[in-house]
Amino acid sequence: MLDANNFASIGELLDESGLAHKLHAMRASGMTAVKSTLGGAQDDFDATVADIAAAQALFDRYPDRFIKVTGPADLDQAKAKRRIAVIQSFEAVTMLDGKIERIELFRELDVLVMQLSYNRRSPFGCGCLDGDGDGVTPLGRKAIAKMNEIGVALDLSHANTPTTSDGIRLSSRPAVITHAGCRAVFEHPRNKTDRDMRALAEKGGVMGIYMLPYLTPDTRQPMLADYMRHMLHALKVCGEDHVGIGTDSLFFPPDAKELHEVAKLEAWRRKQGIAAPGENRPPYLPDVNTPRKLAYVADALLRHGYGERVVDKVLGQNFRRVFGEIWAV
Repeated sequence: MLDANNFASIGELLDESGLAHKLHAMRASGMTAVKSTLGGAQDDFDATVADIAAAQALFDRYPDRFIKVTGPADLDQAKAKRRIAVIQSFEAVTMLDGKIERIELFRELDVLVMQLSYNRRSPFGCGCLDGDGDGVTPLGRKAIAKMNEIGVALDLSHANTPTTSDGIRLSSRPAVITHAGCRAVFEHPRNKTDRDMRALAEKGGVMGIYMLPYLTPDTRQPMLADYMRHMLHALKVCGEDHVGIGTDSLFFPPDAKELHEVAKLEAWRRKQGIAAPGENRPPYLPDVNTPRKLAYVADALLRHGYGERVVDKVLGQNFRRVFGEIWAV
């Protein structure tokens, strides 16, 4: 099973209490691969390098638990050895500081997935909170070309609609949307249009469905049934070869203290102007709030009439296929 967005700054696990219990839960989850965001929502170059170093410290400390992904074969090796493959990625572009050469530098540090923007405008393109006026910039075109050249996956999860459309069109390799929802199911700037979902699939890309509050109105917490409405719509629009899972959700069930910290983070994000509408609820689905949440999705797909072959694709094979195509240089 592959979660295409979880464990932001995964190296921070080393500083957490109850680490042994959490490592056991991760293994028991059945997860074999996860994409971890490094560099946060707006970290600079130095802070991002420190975040990468912290992740490496985790891999070095627990080589029997984790494999850092440097190419497609590591995903297969982790599955065979019952370890968790960690795909290092960026959601922000602040650490690039508008410098194309830094894309290559971070690729050499095994950052394999990058975006053109977070929720706000960047030198490369527009974020989902910037409206739908502008798309990819001239510098963004160069960034996409560099990513294509050196085998970095172009992730358009946080892009606005024009930047998403431009990115899919301009990329010579398949693009990905590692964590988003469907705008036809619920109107929200972080959710994607059918047009872009279809275009992504036509070029071989994959879209992961998230477990964030943006699945529903902000009057209630989304549940598995809400999640499945987005998942089933994505399968209808994109086809079974182009849908996956990127939960962007709390991996471990939170206690009261952790929920308080989540609320503080949301307040900080609102103050910084990077919080999306509806970011007033913790990022999880209460009725599947365990490390085995992907197994619940698998069961739900089976109940909706999808066979095991499709379930296997959604739970990891589709992202494994597209990452293999993108990273091969």
